[in-house]
Amino acid sequence: MSATTHEGAPAHKGTPAHKGTPAHKGAPAREGVPAREGAPARPDGFREHLLAFRELLNRPLTSYYLILGCSALLLTLGLMMVLSASSIEALQEMGDPFYWFFKQSISAALGLPLMWICAQLPPRFFRLAGYPLMALAILGLVLVLFVGTSQLGAQRWIDLGPIYLQPSEPAKLGLMLWGADLLARKARNGLIEWRSLFIPLMPGTAILAVMVMLGSDLGTTLVLMMIFLSLLWVVGAPLKLFGGILAVAVLATIVMISTEGYRSERITGWLDPWGNAQGSGFQAVQGQIAIGSGGWFGLGLGSSRQKWSWIPHAESDFIFSILGEELGLMGTLVVVALFGLLGYAGLRVATRVKDPFVRLASAAAVAWIAGQAIVNIGAVIGVLPITGIPLPLVSYGGSALLPTLAALGMLLSFAKHEPGAREALAAHGPGPVARGLSWLGLGGPAGKRRPGRGRR
Repeated sequence: MSATTHEGAPAHKGTPAHKGTPAHKGAPAREGVPAREGAPARPDGFREHLLAFRELLNRPLTSYYLILGCSALLLTLGLMMVLSASSIEALQEMGDPFYWFFKQSISAALGLPLMWICAQLPPRFFRLAGYPLMALAILGLVLVLFVGTSQLGAQRWIDLGPIYLQPSEPAKLGLMLWGADLLARKARNGLIEWRSLFIPLMPGTAILAVMVMLGSDLGTTLVLMMIFLSLLWVVGAPLKLFGGILAVAVLATIVMISTEGYRSERITGWLDPWGNAQGSGFQAVQGQIAIGSGGWFGLGLGSSRQKWSWIPHAESDFIFSILGEELGLMGTLVVVALFGLLGYAGLRVATRVKDPFVRLASAAAVAWIAGQAIVNIGAVIGVLPITGIPLPLVSYGGSALLPTLAALGMLLSFAKHEPGAREALAAHGPGPVARGLSWLGLGGPAGKRRPGRGRR
């Protein structure tokens, strides 16, 4: 006797009848039977998307493209915001609304080739470069003490005519490379002894920090300490050592604040900005007004009202407030997400590459760039005191932009040494630069490919 459904209709061939179970319209498809039109998605669809996302993150070149993409987006956004934030003041002081934007564009034009060159260099180059960079940084900091230009109570810059050089910015890059190489040289079987920190890394860091503090640059001193502490963390230093160094750093910070009147005023303005809205809290209050005025989606690019001489240093230290006013909460969250992805990519490189120097330098670069972004954004939104350090890749300042782009180029070079990364890059064929050289007849792999033999 043939099987039938509950209405007496014969069952379809290959489809067994279900006892006492009516066929409902829109029921999910069973195994081996295609889903009907209009049927809802399978309940495990989210899991499939999650697995696909995890597979995407596990690809060899994920770190490379995250670093490249986040850096490009932040730099582009930074140029737009520098133009918007500086145009009014540049017109009033220089007679040209594009004055500071043009100078920042020159810095970016110099920094991008530097970033590309660093991305092509092997890790061994960066190991060797740390020593001359450290020496030049110390020399520059010594010169600042004698021939430096003082602004707003801080002696940080050397006047070179058309440009101002701030030696404390390259000092971050020098300390990162020098310290990473020192510890990597003392590695044994992939393990690094934390006791190697004492000589000569700790005295070298102390010399840099003291010289920067003599120039009344507390913000950069904090960033140098972030780099040093990140090296401590990677080598697995004991918590007692962490506690001792943090205690010394806190004590030094208190001394610096108490010996400089303007720093004490900054702390007072941070603790009660609205109570000192016309004095020490003026910049913090105006920055919070700018962010609050932006709402969810902002007033529109170029439409800031606070940049009309209300916020001091709107193009540098407080550019995040102008960004929040013009692009709103969504714009600020995008910037925070980009820095988060950049930090994730750098740490991913540090965990996937076995070379001790690469691990140390990658972690220190993340501590420098992401840590500096946290300090800057925290100061603008009022959760941290104002320290005067710029937002990486976004704020105005060529002395800060060039070392940052060099560090990002270094991370790109390290990302190529992840497992499977070189094979994946080779499978992609020559890049745009190599293809451009081949079109100009300058040789290269792209120019040597035979006609009609495309990549398979």
